[in-house]
Amino acid sequence: MRVPVSPSSSSTILACNSKIAAVETLAMAKTHAEEQDRQQYGVLLYYKYTEIPDLNDLVAFYESNCNSLGLLGRVRLSPQGVNVTVGGKLSLLEKHIAAVMSNMLFEGTDFKLATCDHPLNDKVAKECGFTSLSIRVVKDLVTLSSQPLLKSPEISNAGTHLSAVDFHSALQSAGQLLEKESPADTEGLVLLDARNLYETRIGKFHAPNVETLDPGIRQYSDLSSWIDDNSEQLKGKCVLMYCTGGIRCEMASAYIRSKGAGFENVFQLFGGIQRYLEQFPDGGFFKGKNFVFDHRISVGSSDASVISTCLLCGSAFDDYSSRCRCTHCRMLVLVCGSCRKERSLYVCELCQKHGKGVGSVPSIKNGETQAVSSEELKTVFSDTELSRQVSWSHDNQPRRKIKILCLHGFRQNASSFKGRTASLAKKLKTFVELVFVDAPHELPYIYQPCFTESHGDCPSPSFERTHPPPSENCKKKYGWLVAPDFNGRSEADWKIADCPFDPLQYQQQTDGFEASLAYLKTVFSQEGPFDGILGFSQGAAMAAALVSAQEGRLTGIYDLVRDFAAEDLDDT
Repeated sequence: MRVPVSPSSSSTILACNSKIAAVETLAMAKTHAEEQDRQQYGVLLYYKYTEIPDLNDLVAFYESNCNSLGLLGRVRLSPQGVNVTVGGKLSLLEKHIAAVMSNMLFEGTDFKLATCDHPLNDKVAKECGFTSLSIRVVKDLVTLSSQPLLKSPEISNAGTHLSAVDFHSALQSAGQLLEKESPADTEGLVLLDARNLYETRIGKFHAPNVETLDPGIRQYSDLSSWIDDNSEQLKGKCVLMYCTGGIRCEMASAYIRSKGAGFENVFQLFGGIQRYLEQFPDGGFFKGKNFVFDHRISVGSSDASVISTCLLCGSAFDDYSSRCRCTHCRMLVLVCGSCRKERSLYVCELCQKHGKGVGSVPSIKNGETQAVSSEELKTVFSDTELSRQVSWSHDNQPRRKIKILCLHGFRQNASSFKGRTASLAKKLKTFVELVFVDAPHELPYIYQPCFTESHGDCPSPSFERTHPPPSENCKKKYGWLVAPDFNGRSEADWKIADCPFDPLQYQQQTDGFEASLAYLKTVFSQEGPFDGILGFSQGAAMAAALVSAQEGRLTGIYDLVRDFAAEDLDDT
């Protein structure tokens, strides 16, 4: 039966339909706008070596600017400059560039801005630091050497910058372009890759008649040792260096030039491989893909040639998105989909070269631990199985983590030691638990008064009694061993130092061991048992004395002698 509809009802229906259509149109437009906005994502890389007058101000700027713009990634600041890799909406990245450029410190900075898709692989994005914003103050923007006594070269002595076009021309003419700037005894041109092995695997420069040196290093801090061992290959040559974005060449070229006569002619690709591929979209003399330290993983040219191979089967392969790593050194390795197996182990070519892997990786079969044969090494390797073996027992029940007691240094505390070992703790978190405790001897706050020059008949300098710093925000400091005349912390918050800082003061800290030993016995009963001890400075001395007193009943002694605050950021 047909229902009669009045004219007014018909108008109402038409109006409702129009509203629905309008809502749908707006929703479609919003979806389209969101899709466009998602596509307008980018990654910004830049570095600048310059003297920073006030690091605190610069930290505050990056915290405020990056957070307000919603940028994610890594910002590393040091007294010598900045090193930045951040991602976000293109329009907001451009605003960040404008804000940075307004500071005269960044005059002449090369901002490398690239469009890309949003991070799709959460695992890769997290590993590359693109799920949060990390702003850290570091000693060096890049770590040239892990040797603490090796002084970093003067960055002002870095190699001459070559544009992508000049770099290409130099390779094309096999050094003729640079002949006028080379010494008389120059034998030719040599091309030096300043990157790590896992980067050079998938892409590198290759030019006819040009000798190419690939150090094959696991990490950038190994490069200085390689240069020392291979300096004869560089002496008297025109050295052309390149890396991903340029910053590693700055420090490495300065290190080469610091060697003196015969090492003067060092040149570096300005803007790195990224600027070169922008200038030569077909790849030019660069073959393969450019490894990058963000969620993109690698960037190629219009030439889709693959120069690398699967670690196991040898087939052409250059995709690191699976993030397979060597079970010994944790370096990235290439394993194709056909060879990749769940819960398998891998050993990189460097570890195999040094004899690691054969018989050194445990394999659990029938409840018994066995050595892995060389034939099994070729077919069974990834990093997952090792962590499973550490975290689970033979009967498939969760296994207790290795428990390490951590002892801080003199005039430090558990909190500061925990902060300085955060990188170590992160890498060991699947199978190690670090326990931090404060030493029992609370130390007074000490400050140096302001000394004034002597005047008139005054035979020696005098000091002004200045007000001590405020103690509200100061964390308590402790020690495991103290001087014989130590009477505990005084009632006053601050104590004036008896003399200027004495680097040999540890020789006077000979008391307090018995009290510390009794205190640690309590810690053992409440927090233990422990599988080992990690000690820094005075804490390491206490650990050695403690284990001796315990007659070896603790299974591990580790002397922490390095600063774990270094980065993780190799290049931009």
